Amino acid sequence: MRFLINIIESIEKPAHSRQEIDAINAFNDEIVAAGQRVLAVGIASPDNSILIDNRGGDVKYINESFIDSSEYVSGIWIIDVPTREIALELAARGSKACNRRVELRPLLG
Repeated sequence: MRFLINIIESIEKPAHSRQEIDAINAFNDEIVAAGQRVLAVGIASPDNSILIDNRGGDVKYINESFIDSSEYVSGIWIIDVPTREIALELAARGSKACNRRVELRPLLG
């Protein structure tokens, strides 16, 4: 079963500390060694978003995010584990490592 773990960042929260980065790297090393990590990446803030709308055939590029919120997804893990319970445990460990809230969602297909 594959799951997406979204790391939820707050605009008000400062960047990751050296301690948090070290904990994230250690967590990544553990899930790679266990064969559970499919992908882990950071995501730029919404300040770097370009919204593209080509539904009507006249493409529009808009320099903004599709959401206006004080929180955004700043990184993801995609994991492959045999059960939802293991995914929940990994999400809790990821939350602790990065010192952020995370969201766990099953991947379809």
